[in-house]
Amino acid sequence: MTARQVAMRDALGEALLALAPTYPDMVVLDADVSSSTRTAAFGRAYPDRFFNVGAAEANMVDIAAGMAACGLRPVVSTFAIFIALRAADPVRNIVCYNKLPVVFAANYAGLSDSYDGASHQSIADLALMRALPNMTVIVPGDAVEVRQALEAALLADGPCYIRLCRNPTPVLFEGAPPLEIGRIRKLRDGNDLTIAVCGVPAFMAIEAAERLTASGVSVDLLEVSTLKPMDAPTLVASARKTGRVLTVEEHTVCGGLAGAVAEVLARLAPVRMDSIGVEDRFPESGEYFLLMRKYGISADAIEARARALVKECVP
Repeated sequence: MTARQVAMRDALGEALLALAPTYPDMVVLDADVSSSTRTAAFGRAYPDRFFNVGAAEANMVDIAAGMAACGLRPVVSTFAIFIALRAADPVRNIVCYNKLPVVFAANYAGLSDSYDGASHQSIADLALMRALPNMTVIVPGDAVEVRQALEAALLADGPCYIRLCRNPTPVLFEGAPPLEIGRIRKLRDGNDLTIAVCGVPAFMAIEAAERLTASGVSVDLLEVSTLKPMDAPTLVASARKTGRVLTVEEHTVCGGLAGAVAEVLARLAPVRMDSIGVEDRFPESGEYFLLMRKYGISADAIEARARALVKECVP
C-alpha cells in the first residue's frame, strides 16, 4: 500500500483512453454524467465511439445490447444505482439472457455518492447483479485493479459488472500480479482468522491485519475482487485452515460478499462467520469516510470484530 491516492472513476477514464487503440471495437455509452464518470475525455478523443444517450439508462442498455450483438464491445457507464435498478429489466432480459459482452462500469457505488443520500447510494447492487445468470461481478480494490478489470471484462465471454468508487482511495496493488477474474488475491498468510474483503475497504483490512498480526493474531487476508465466479478453492482452503471467517464490504450484509462467501462455505467448509457491512437500513447523507465509519466499515471496526471472533472461537 502506498501513500498515493487515486479515484477509481479517474482510473476508469484513463483506462478507456489507454485501451482504446488496442480494442478498436470498444465503444462507450454514458447517461449524461460523463463529467462525473470521467468518460468525457474518451468522448473528446474518440467522438465516433462515444454515445451520450441522456438520462435514459434502460434505453442505454438496450442500445449497448444491440451494439454487442453486432460485434462491438460496449462499455456502459453511469452511476451504479441506475444500472442496478433503473436499467434492471434490459440488463436481465436483453444482456444477460443473451449472454452479450457488455461491460457495465458502475460508478459512485456503495456509499461514495455520499451527499446525495439514500436515493443514490448503491448498497444492494452486488446482490442484484450476482443473482443474474451469466453476469460476472468484479469489485476492484484500487485504481490499479480498475484498468485490469476493464481489460479482463473486454476479453470476457459475456456481460461483466465492474463496481467503482467516486472518491480517491489508496493505491494498493502497483507492481503486484494483475487481477484475474475468478481468482482471490492472497494478501497475508495466517492461521487464526480469515478476513475476506472486497472493494474500497481492502486498505482498511490491510491496516487491521497489520495491527492484529503485531498483537499475535495471525490473519489470512483475502482480497476477493471477483464475487462471481467465486474462487471457492482458495476460500475453502483458508476457512479450513483458520476455522473462522470475517467478511468486509461496502454493501449491505445481505447478498453481497457475505452472502457469496456463506454460500460456498455452507456447502464445502462450514465455519464460524461474521460480516461487516451496512446493516438492513437506508444510509443517510454525509461525508464519505464518516459514513463508512458510522456503519462500521473501518480499520478499527475490522480489528475489533476480528478480535471478538477469535475470542469467541477459542475453546
